[in-house]
Amino acid sequence: MLTIPLYDDNPTLRTPVVTIALIAACVLVFLWQLGLDARAEVAIAYSLGLVPAVFFGAADLPPELELVPPWTTLVTSMFLHGGLAHIGGNMLFLWIFGNNVEDTLGRARFILFYFLCGIAAALAQAISNPSSEIPMVGASGAIAGVLAAYLILHPYANVRVFVWFFIFVRLINVPAIVLIGLWFVMQVLGGLATPASTTGGVAFWAHVGGFLAGLALIMVLRPRGTRFWQPAHSRAFAVEPPAALRDRARFRSGSVPEAGQRRPRGW
Repeated sequence: MLTIPLYDDNPTLRTPVVTIALIAACVLVFLWQLGLDARAEVAIAYSLGLVPAVFFGAADLPPELELVPPWTTLVTSMFLHGGLAHIGGNMLFLWIFGNNVEDTLGRARFILFYFLCGIAAALAQAISNPSSEIPMVGASGAIAGVLAAYLILHPYANVRVFVWFFIFVRLINVPAIVLIGLWFVMQVLGGLATPASTTGGVAFWAHVGGFLAGLALIMVLRPRGTRFWQPAHSRAFAVEPPAALRDRARFRSGSVPEAGQRRPRGW
């Protein structure tokens, strides 16, 4: 069965400048990675990715790979990705959920929120296996924090999901509390089922760490008067045929067109 989230039913007040910039930066870095040969690509992963053993001082990189201090890889690793599916999934989730979180926090707070979640995620994964010499890359830890904030702000918002199961092809409205809740449970179970000595694969504890950081940070960084648990703008579990995708305006914006009035927030 193929399931792909497409957009949510949640209107925004302003253009998500930071979200767009983060996506553009990740895509540009990925295109740069694609232009590298196999040897250089591996070298960049070790140089700019987070290597737990190097970060904690238990190992050293060869001098030619020491491009930046180990502590800076908490940030540089967030802009590298391991393949098309990796960056595609991350950027899709950032586009769907990031615009509403940015709209609530404002641009400056959202930048701080995003990077703090990413750093917390990287640290969580590194602590889970501090002797690992495998580089960790990707923005999924920071995006996990975005998912957590969205869950607190808009648990009843519906995400339009494309479902393809043999001859069954439909668009289904799935509440964020269901979609994100199941995703988080899968990360916890995946982390518990994966031995700490495993090399490579999905950084489950980075996802868990980023998510928990997001839950805490949205409470600290939210502007005064922020409403939590906001209502949905469409009917949960509504089912439509694929022809509904012809409403291209919603797909381009990442959500339905603007509706209602909300108090503007500053940078």
